[in-house]
Amino acid sequence: MFAAGAALSIWGHIIWRLGASHLDSVPKRWARICIAALRLLCGVKLRVEGREFLPQSGGAILAAQHQSTLDILIWLTLLPDPSFVFKRELSKIPLFGTLLEPTGMIPVNRGGASQALRKMIADCAVALTAGRQIIIFPEGTRVAPGKRARLHPGIIALAKANALPLIPAATNSGLCWGPRAFHISPGTVTLKLYPPIPPETPQHEILTTLAATFYDHGVK
Repeated sequence: MFAAGAALSIWGHIIWRLGASHLDSVPKRWARICIAALRLLCGVKLRVEGREFLPQSGGAILAAQHQSTLDILIWLTLLPDPSFVFKRELSKIPLFGTLLEPTGMIPVNRGGASQALRKMIADCAVALTAGRQIIIFPEGTRVAPGKRARLHPGIIALAKANALPLIPAATNSGLCWGPRAFHISPGTVTLKLYPPIPPETPQHEILTTLAATFYDHGVK
């Protein structure tokens, strides 16, 4: 993962400096290499349920459960034009971090309160208009299997502002690759997508549905 990430980051910087306007292939190629290595070297397989809810094109908003770094790799390989909302601190990572915004990822200042939320919604609106699929982790960080976290309502404001449904997705990726862990265990990671939640749904109902999807009825 680190070797491929470093090599492709260098390549990304080269083509960016040469004037490339579309760098999306760089993170997607990195993700495919990592997924293949996980399968061949670590025995980690991927199963996707609810593929009928997976966006095939155009703007969409996905509310995804987050247990592992693996989640990032999976979404990069599944969606045609993915765009993650990420904490701005990640842009400070050498090589890799400075390519996040040029590849269409959306930074958010988690300490910026309402002003940061408004900017995030505006940036996401531009990406959605361009036909990108926005992935947000409402938990805000990686949460170990069996644990619960407060779900942040910013994703609901985003859905309502753009009149788009939220597509919930649950996972058990943390069983193979835990939060902030280097050890990887063989097994099958399941990603399950659920029916979209209409944007006009009241906020408390959306949060209740997402919590049930992630923690009560989701992937075990």
